[in-house]
Amino acid sequence: MGGTAVAEDDAQQHGPRRAGLRPRNVVLLAVGIVIVIAVALLNVIHVPVAILRPGPVQNIFGEINGKPVLQISGAKTYPTSGTLDFTTVSMAGGPQYPVSVMEWIGAKFDHDAEIDPASMWFQSGVSGKQVQQQNTSEMTDAQQTAKVVALRASGLKVPEVIKVAMVADNAASGKLLKVGDVIVSINKTAIDRLDTVAQVMGKVKPGAKVAMVVSRNGEDVRLSVPTADNSGRAVFGIGITPSYTFPAKVNLNVGDVGGPSAGTMLSLAIYDKLTPGSLTGGKKFAGTGTISEDGVVGPIGGLRQKLAGARSAGAQYFLAPASDCSQAKGHVPAGLTVIKISSFGQAVSVVKKVAAGQTTGLPGC
Repeated sequence: MGGTAVAEDDAQQHGPRRAGLRPRNVVLLAVGIVIVIAVALLNVIHVPVAILRPGPVQNIFGEINGKPVLQISGAKTYPTSGTLDFTTVSMAGGPQYPVSVMEWIGAKFDHDAEIDPASMWFQSGVSGKQVQQQNTSEMTDAQQTAKVVALRASGLKVPEVIKVAMVADNAASGKLLKVGDVIVSINKTAIDRLDTVAQVMGKVKPGAKVAMVVSRNGEDVRLSVPTADNSGRAVFGIGITPSYTFPAKVNLNVGDVGGPSAGTMLSLAIYDKLTPGSLTGGKKFAGTGTISEDGVVGPIGGLRQKLAGARSAGAQYFLAPASDCSQAKGHVPAGLTVIKISSFGQAVSVVKKVAAGQTTGLPGC
């Protein structure tokens, strides 16, 4: 009994024994903590790059969120078949979606990802909101131009006037021209198209005065307007914008897609709906490219990613701006035929050829 009492007193005096961490476990715990901190830092520290990946691909004859992408009223329309897809790029980087070190490392192992300096895609000092506003504005302009090109190509008339949208503070024209003026003529040449202004002004010597007639508040005003030299071109120091009277209502629902690169494919889809027969002949086309009022197909970015996205979506043929063909070298997915185009008219022509089974001799990248 005495021995038992001593044992109890000893336990009460020194307390229960504690098992300490072994040195190996201490090292493992420290390493784990370092790894957690490192991963957290890799997700917080940003890299000044932009990462491009394939984005969503949309059939213009399909729907977005249950609503048709393309609807036309006020003009006769025709059934279509096949697909005319516009392609997009998913981009991380810039003020809206800065790239973390972890994302940057992951992109290096992604075959479809392209890593560029952020300065290639974003201007310094521009906010995320400003980037979004610019993208939205560019898409709005692209839709309007696509409508004009397609409607005119289908044989419908789209009257147009050119308005003064902005007058620079130091404009050579001074206060002669005002915002809202409709330009009726320049040097006796009637102005009824946006490209006519460039054609006429291309013949004017910088510094010379130009005879202009503008419509202001419903009255014609005759002016002699001085010009200035801008890199060898005669300019007034104003901004102009076209205003159209559309013969039919064309509604486009493109979701939250921004930028101008869907212009060419939108114009083709509108044209297809307005003309007899299926333009594609049931084939699956995708593509990209800006479109100007005179039908010129312009350059875009991210062609490599758009090719990958198009093929994943099932496209057989891809319409690419001729000016961007170099981007396609070595990046054309198996089963996808890339056709280079430089104008709306050429795009219509090659699509018709493919639809008719003429798949040889097409201009490729």
